[in-house]
Formats: sequence, structure tokens, C-alpha cells
Amino acid sequence: MTRAFLFPGQGAQTIGMGRDLAISYPQARAVFDEVDAALGEKLSTLIWEGEQDQLTLTRNAQPALMATSMAVMAALQAEGVSVTAAAFVAGHSLGEYSALAAAGALGIGDAARLLRLRGEAMQAAVPAGQGAMAAILGLDFDAVAAIAAEAAQDQVCAAANDNDPAQVVISGHEAAVLRAVEIAKEKGAKRALLLPVSAPFHCALMAPAADAMAAALADVDLRAPQVPLVGNVTACAGSDPAQIKARLIEQVTGRVRWRESIGWMAENGVTETWEIGAGKALSGMVKRIAREVETRSIATADEVRAAAESLRNG
Repeated sequence: MTRAFLFPGQGAQTIGMGRDLAISYPQARAVFDEVDAALGEKLSTLIWEGEQDQLTLTRNAQPALMATSMAVMAALQAEGVSVTAAAFVAGHSLGEYSALAAAGALGIGDAARLLRLRGEAMQAAVPAGQGAMAAILGLDFDAVAAIAAEAAQDQVCAAANDNDPAQVVISGHEAAVLRAVEIAKEKGAKRALLLPVSAPFHCALMAPAADAMAAALADVDLRAPQVPLVGNVTACAGSDPAQIKARLIEQVTGRVRWRESIGWMAENGVTETWEIGAGKALSGMVKRIAREVETRSIATADEVRAAAESLRNG
């Protein structure tokens, strides 16, 4: 088996995620403590006991999802499984930071601070009510990209997340995205629906956030990952720290090439993916991209124990 470890992005967050890991594994608890210390607040209390609408705020969801994924990795390590059980790591949008932390390229505290800044900068880049995102289901990437271009009309409207063969997310000015939704319906989309997000991520409107990340990343020690990272922007593997930093900046305004990333991994020998952290959305995408690839997910202490036995023996 050749494996890839995958790390989820925004939308996977739920109240209570990672709590049983923290109870069962002191190493997982230490991850949440480290994130709390890095941010100077009890994010763990919000994750486990807070309100969903507060957790869903971009500034909270991004470090919270990373913390949960890293708690899973810490629990796996306590069971004798390291990141080197995988041939590649990859993360969806913010999940790229989780992947880098898991692969030892980025400290957990640095990842938490960067994601808090990233969330705040992305939120601040576009005034509330001026941007939107929508999921277009049932049309391929080329069709959706053409619809976005048609709908733009001197505004920004672009394909932001190429998630799988039948799910593409568009992003941009609200009026342009609404136009694209109507055009997509006319052109045979199974569904075209606005997403409950607070800003139009992964499009040109995020340029101020990209500038903020460039400044922040300049001061961060990013090392070569122990396992190559399949990047959102490149859809292929890389390990050079300077190039990874540059791609993290590009990623803020650039398209998440998830369909191509999974395809690249399948073409390069990956037969099994393990989704590390909250939710199972990435596993569903993998199945729609490369049906021959087996998928597993790890989010709870019981799943860690079962996965560790499988990973140690396989």
C-alpha cells in the first residue's frame, strides 16, 4: 500500500471535535494546549463547549481544524505511527498548513498563529456583503470556468475550488456569483447554490490577504517536510521550503486544484488515503476522482486505535 495523509479544510468544523482524543491521549491534549498558548486564548473551550456559529468564524475555524488534525497525528504517534507511514501529505486550503505541521515543516504554534492571521486577513479583505461563493454541481471544471468568465462582466468571478469531477466552487463579487448561479442552472447544473461563507476565498479579491500572509511567512521558520507535500497551487509534490512558502502565498488568491492533486497522487502510486481530522468530505471527493483508491478517515480515539493497528501491520 502507498498512502497519502489528507487534511480537511473549512466546513468540516463541529463542536466537540477532538475532545475524546484529548481525554484519551495526553499527547493530543498537549496539542490543544499549545494552540491555546500560541493564540493567547482558550480556543479549545470554544471547540469543545462553544457555539457552532462562533466556531465557524473563519478566524476560529482555521486554527481549530488544524489543532484537531494535529491531535489525531499526536495520538497516532503515541500508538507508534509517524507521518512517514505516508508517501505524501496534502491539505485542502487551510489543511495545507495542517499537512505541513504534520510533516514537521511547521511548528504547531506557528501554524496556529498563521491560520489566525490568515482567517482574519481573508475576512477583512472584502467588506461584508460584497463577496460570495457558490458550489456548482454536475458540470465539469471547464464548463464552470467558462460560466464564471461569462458572468464576471468586469467584476471578479472565478473557479476557486476544483474539488472533484462534478463539484466546482466559484468565488468573487456577489452580483457576479449570482449571475453565474443562474447561468449554471440554464446550462444543466444539477445544483447551483450559494455557500454560507463569510468571504470570497481563493480569488483575486483576496489580494490584500495574500500580502498579509507574505509578510507573516517571511518571519516563520519553514523546514523541508519529512514527507513531500502535494500543493493546492501546483497539484504535484514538492519539498523545497522557499517554494512551499511562495505557494502558500499564491494559494490565498489561487485555485485549490484538489481534483488534479488526487489524480496526480493516484498516477504516482497512491492506493490509499487517510483523512486526518474532522469530517469525511475529502474521502468523498477522492472516491469521485479516483475510484480505485481506498479511503479511510481518522477523527476519534477509537478510529486512531483501529488505524494504528492497520498502519503498523500494513
